Amino acid sequence: MAVSRDYYEVLGLSRGAAEEDIKKAYRDLAREHHPDMVSESDKPAAEKRFKEINEAYQVLSDPQKRKMYDQFGHAGTNFSSGGQDPFGGGFSGASGWGPFTYSYSSSGGGTNDFDPFDIFEDFFGFRGYGSRKPRKGKNLYYELYMDFKDTVFGVDKTINVDSGKVRVKIPAGVHNGTEIRFAGKGMPGPEGAPAGDLFLTIRVRMPSQFRRVGDTLGTNLEIDMVQAAIGDIVEVWVVDMESPDGLGRAKIKIPAGTQPGTQIRLKDKGLPIVNSRGRRGDVIIQVMVKVPKNLSKKQREILGGYLETIK
Repeated sequence: MAVSRDYYEVLGLSRGAAEEDIKKAYRDLAREHHPDMVSESDKPAAEKRFKEINEAYQVLSDPQKRKMYDQFGHAGTNFSSGGQDPFGGGFSGASGWGPFTYSYSSSGGGTNDFDPFDIFEDFFGFRGYGSRKPRKGKNLYYELYMDFKDTVFGVDKTINVDSGKVRVKIPAGVHNGTEIRFAGKGMPGPEGAPAGDLFLTIRVRMPSQFRRVGDTLGTNLEIDMVQAAIGDIVEVWVVDMESPDGLGRAKIKIPAGTQPGTQIRLKDKGLPIVNSRGRRGDVIIQVMVKVPKNLSKKQREILGGYLETIK
């Protein structure tokens, strides 16, 4: 393992911690330090911390690995299970971010969101390592379509699913394709077992004015040759937190001599950034200069005269 810190210290636990304490500590820390839950500038540090948390959990959640670690420290993890992980590299999944992922993962795939103990449930109908608990209820998977205004302001609503009516809260700025997990909101478990989970994949209906890339919105602005040459004041589409539908207009200055393809960035005029305490993304305006196909005789004379003066 690359982590040199004590694994108990990483998870904030004592050496006598129970299995449930280890699992709870992992879930809490994974939610707090998931790279998708922080700003872009904090992602490198979050990824490092998240991998550290997962490495600690992979050892302490496995009774055999934990026993070897308690006896021999980090050296014991190199030869526990015969030097190899019986599941082919741990429960890290394709992303390398461990056995659990938290909501708000913009991948929308949910392929890494599984409990390693569910492997035993799928094949044997009980939890692993001798704990014969009844398997939980069935997980439910739905798509939730949202209007643009719901993405701007967030939404708290009640939806109807197979398990009944469920109240869900979607944060402002949520991305299209985000998968959010609502624990215990799936189908009831048999014989008093825990209920399954509800997974919602968010589908955002974006207005035609915008394209979204990450936390940035892009919009096109078409101006004519005169505006590009001598400059102008024009209006562009932005996110307006005071507007009922979240759309608004803002005035910007087109500098004289603006070239086709010029990009103008409006800071903090885009969508809210999820869990960023009020921060907003930017809007980038792509300037397109329209060249007229048909000119009147007078327009040709004016342009011809202009060309003569610059020769």
